[in-house]
Amino acid sequence: MMRGFLLLWSALWTLGLPLILIYLWRRGRKDRAYSAHLAERFGRYPAPLPGAVWVHAVSLGELRSAVPLIRALLDRGDRVVTTHFTPAGRGEALRVFAADIAAGRMQAVWVPLETGWAYAGFFRAFQPAYGLVMEIEIWPRMVAASRRAGVPLFMCNAQYPSRALTRDSSGLRLRQAVMRGFAGALVKSDLQAQRFASVGVRNIAVTGELRFDQPVPPDLVAAGQAARAWIGAEARRVITVASAIEGEDATYIHAIRILREDHAAKSLPKPLFVYVPRRPERFNDVAETLVKEGFSLIRRSQLPGPFDTAQWPKASDCPDIFFGDSLGEMYGYLAMADQVIVGGGFNPKGAHNISEALVLGKPVITGPHTHTIEYPFAEAQAAGVAVSVPEGQALAAHLLANPQTDADKIAAFTAAHSDATRKTLAAIPRLLAAVRPS
Repeated sequence: MMRGFLLLWSALWTLGLPLILIYLWRRGRKDRAYSAHLAERFGRYPAPLPGAVWVHAVSLGELRSAVPLIRALLDRGDRVVTTHFTPAGRGEALRVFAADIAAGRMQAVWVPLETGWAYAGFFRAFQPAYGLVMEIEIWPRMVAASRRAGVPLFMCNAQYPSRALTRDSSGLRLRQAVMRGFAGALVKSDLQAQRFASVGVRNIAVTGELRFDQPVPPDLVAAGQAARAWIGAEARRVITVASAIEGEDATYIHAIRILREDHAAKSLPKPLFVYVPRRPERFNDVAETLVKEGFSLIRRSQLPGPFDTAQWPKASDCPDIFFGDSLGEMYGYLAMADQVIVGGGFNPKGAHNISEALVLGKPVITGPHTHTIEYPFAEAQAAGVAVSVPEGQALAAHLLANPQTDADKIAAFTAAHSDATRKTLAAIPRLLAAVRPS
């Protein structure tokens, strides 16, 4: 059955190539990076890097979680190739590892399209020692092509949310069959190990959450703290909405309005919201929506230079919203906050990364859809450092109640869930030995 599925899957991708090219062209009209280096998506790479460790980080979130691991691999002398599907992920890799790329130790490229011939070109160019697929990206042809090429491919920083497990455990169970094609898995917790094992995945190591090992840029954190004073919010309550996605803006706008009205009724200084949309393509549309709703904005993109208040003109008055329309500066936006609302939780697609906020000691609020971050959200909620609210009215009510979170609790939680990079590097040789016996 699996062989027939792969043949059908490859045929669909091959026949669908015109539609894929149209999709990339249309996305490229808004973001030219989508249509740049197009040959890479077909397995054509101008600068081979044989023997590299392959890290697949499909988009920005996955790349950021992989940063400490990639840095550790490079520091111990490995060469690395990262593959991406979105410009945000690739762009962040190019930015963070610019010196290593310039030195020829690393490349960041587009992931091949889901066809055997595209992957054949990728394997010829890079001949990976092994591959690490970040988070829960399950691509049938990637897995099958790796097996055919003799490249051990591991799930890394992996979790299997209960919702996905339930969905995948009915019908033909094709996704679970694809999972069994991996050479093994480096997973976030004992619970996750049990779930992967229950569907037949073997060669599993528990290594924790890589996002807690992400390097925190001290200059950017300090700049964020300075920005709070620069904008005139020293005595104001500051709430950062991080990674707001499509369909959620009305929920956040309602909460902003309710909290502003409450503060005005109590003669309190109006709160400052730092609003950071998830994707660059949304920046202008969301900014226009906020202005139409009557909010005053300062846009980060209109401030010169890096995130450094010394280079910015003096803010005339504290606005309603400091609008974060930039990439790579999330720690600055988080550092400004007393609390962080993490986006995605009010959309069935699920909430985004909460670890960055927790590492900075900020309590987290998100919506009801936490299946995508089941680990570490369940543990963070049990520790009293994160909360899920069921809908927009409840979000506004939670902000009005403003429950306080002990900073020591957050510090203890993050300390208990760190060190995943060391654990991952220690586990990889064991997992490789199981598939490459001496």
